[in-house]
Order: sequence, then structure tokens, then C-alpha cells
Amino acid sequence: MADVVDKGLRKIGITMSKPALAILCIIFGIVVLVWRDLLNIVVGIFLLIQGILLLTDYLELRNQQQSSSG
Repeated sequence: MADVVDKGLRKIGITMSKPALAILCIIFGIVVLVWRDLLNIVVGIFLLIQGILLLTDYLELRNQQQSSSG
């Protein structure tokens, strides 16, 4: 899953090292544990970002397949 997020971030021009991403995840985990009310917001934001990244990856692959076959 981290590879998918890393690849998606690179597509939109954001590069982040794996240790920095791991630290960010740990920080978000601590925030969720301390302030449980933020759980819905953090998970919602994560799912929105993940969905957008997956959709853009799918569309890019589809465009590459169409351009190579046509």
C-alpha cells in the first residue's frame, strides 16, 4: 500500500522518502489515538486521497493502452 501511495504522490510532483512517510503515519496514528474525534476526518481524508490516486493511475494506464493500440 505504501508503494501505491508513493507512486501516486510522485505523479503529482510530491516526492517523499519512505522513512518520512513512516514518521507521518506514526504521527497520524498518535493523533487518532489521542483525539478519537478526529478519526473520522483522518480516515476520510486518507480514503479520498487514496481513491483519487487510484483513479488517476487507472486513467493513465487506460490512456497508455489506447495510445499504443491506436
